[in-house]
This record gives sequence, C-alpha cells and structure tokens, in this order.
Amino acid sequence: MAFGVYVHIPFCAHRCDYCDFATWTDRGHLVEDYVNACVADLGHRHARGEVLEADTVFFGGGTPSMVPAAQLTRILDAIPRTDGAEVTVECNPDSTSEAELALLAAAGVNRVSFGVQSMRTNVLAILGRTHDPDNVVRAVDAARNAGIRRVNLDLIYGTPGETIDDWTATVEGALRLEPEHVSAYALTVEAGTPLGRDVAAGVKPAPDDDDQADKYGIVDDLLGTQGYEWYEISNWAKPGEECRHNLVYWQGGDYLAIGCSAHGKTGPRRWWNLRTPERYIAAIRDCATPVAGDEQLDPEGRAAEARDLALRLKWGIPVGGVDPDVTTELIEMGLLTLDDDADRLVLTRAGRMLANEVVIRLQH
Repeated sequence: MAFGVYVHIPFCAHRCDYCDFATWTDRGHLVEDYVNACVADLGHRHARGEVLEADTVFFGGGTPSMVPAAQLTRILDAIPRTDGAEVTVECNPDSTSEAELALLAAAGVNRVSFGVQSMRTNVLAILGRTHDPDNVVRAVDAARNAGIRRVNLDLIYGTPGETIDDWTATVEGALRLEPEHVSAYALTVEAGTPLGRDVAAGVKPAPDDDDQADKYGIVDDLLGTQGYEWYEISNWAKPGEECRHNLVYWQGGDYLAIGCSAHGKTGPRRWWNLRTPERYIAAIRDCATPVAGDEQLDPEGRAAEARDLALRLKWGIPVGGVDPDVTTELIEMGLLTLDDDADRLVLTRAGRMLANEVVIRLQH
C-alpha cells in the first residue's frame, strides 16, 4: 500500500467567501517559523520511525504558492521519497511565477493543482475569488515551461447566479488548457463563512440540487468526450494521470500529517494536529506533541469505511458481502451497476450524484 505525506500550508492572501478551511490572511510573518517547525516535526517523527519513504507528497492549504519556493523545498527535502514519487503543490493562479515553479520542479515537484473554480469573472466575484481567468492560462503555461508536466484544475459548480452557459464556458475553458486532471466539486455552503451568512440571511440563494445535478452531467459529458475518465466521484483524469496521493486516502493507505490542522492515518488510528499555526509552532519549539487528538476505528468500522471509500471509485466494491436484496434494489433504481465481469458494483452517474444515499442504504 502506498504511503503519503500531507503538508498543510495555512497562509492565504485573501479568504474566499465559501472557505471554512484552516487558513489565515494575517499570518505572513510566521512563514519562516512555520517552515522551521514543519522541518523539525519531520525530523522528530523520522527519529521515532514514523516517516517512511513517501510514494506521494501533497502540499495543500491555504495557498502553498504564497510561500517562497526555497522555503517549500526545505520541507520537501526533509521528506524521504521513493523513486518516482508524486509531489503535488496547490497553487493560486495569481501567486504563481515560472521562476518559482522552476525551483519547485528542480526540487522534485512534478504535479501542480491550480484553484480555478470558474473561468467567468461574475461567478468568481460571487465566490469571493480575486484571480483573473487570464491568469489561469498564464499559470498553466508557466508550469509547462518550468518542466512540470502534470497539471490539475480545480473547478466549482452550483454557485448562486451561475448559469448553465457560465458553467459550460468554464469547463470548455479548462479543456482548452489540456490539463492531465480535472476536479469538479459541487459548491457547499458552510456555516460561519461569508457565503453561509449571506445564504442564511436570504441575501444569496442556496445552491439548487437540480441545478448542480445538471452541471455534474455537463462536466461528465464534456470531459468524457475529450478522453478524460471519471475515477472518483469528483475527479476525472486522462488514462494513467489519476492523483496518486488522493488514491492513498480512498484506498485506505497510511499518510503522515505535517503542519497545523493536518490529519493523518496510521493503521486503525486517525489523528489531527493543533489547528492554528501559532500553537503548532509553539508545540514543536517546546518539544511537545503537535497532535491535538486521535481516534481508533474497530475492525467493523474500518471495514465499513473501506467499503464507503472504495464505492466512490470507478473500480467499485465486490458484490460479495453486500445484502443481495439491497443490491438488487439499488440496481433497479439505476444507482448501481455491475462491472463487465459482474463481480463488482459500480456507481452509475445517477449513483455518483446520490452517493450518500447509496452508502446509507448499504449500511442496512
């Protein structure tokens, strides 16, 4: 089973209206101390035998590209990696340069993920995003010129006020850039965010389920006609270009958590780090644990989790072990289908859009 390392970079220039991640816009002065803490944390864990050679490394956030490449590579250099390891850095199109990307590529970064969300300025404004769609084109070109071959574009559909034409234009614009991978997520409204407050106050409408279903069908169709295959509910890739790091999560592999608020997994144990960068830095400085909490899954819980995660993937789950009456019902409802060998159950498109309902039914 592959082993991954997730590094959380909590710094942002601007907090998007829909975001409830552990990110801060006023902590830039902590960058050097934070990087030092991440490097020291890796050193401590390596001494305890917790750091294996990583098959995948993922710098997420936040906005990792806000941290100078020379600082990010200090963290990367502290992570032992297998030959051919996948190393991904999330980037904002507005805070990306070819020179910085070239430094990352020289250090071993071979995949970048750009937060695009939309190619329409009116939709970006509603989301509270600040980047110019033209910068997406420049950023992808910069990554290619820097020698980073694998590119992912993150998209969001179902924004209040986004029309079908807006969404179609976004997907078509993304396709013109010929990325190796596309992620497309339905907008969710989180309490406590500016968008959440606007929806609660009636200033903006909540996302419409039927509208989001229509837009999921559009992205699935448009990507499919251009040779992209869905391999997870919200992710499509050209053959062989699946995100190996995310597959570590979905296929039940272990992963190390570095940085504030990052989550890790070791066997049946799930654990998470202190939420704020200040507390994380202080814990590492004081030689204390940065872990804020953990939980242990029993064998039954682990089996259920493994099934639910596997169901999200194009390979599906084995027919055996699932109540045949429930299976028959879900197939008749058009939510599940059998694969070509008739020994695995796979979500249909309708099933992908109602995956939570399928999971609930399989639990009974």
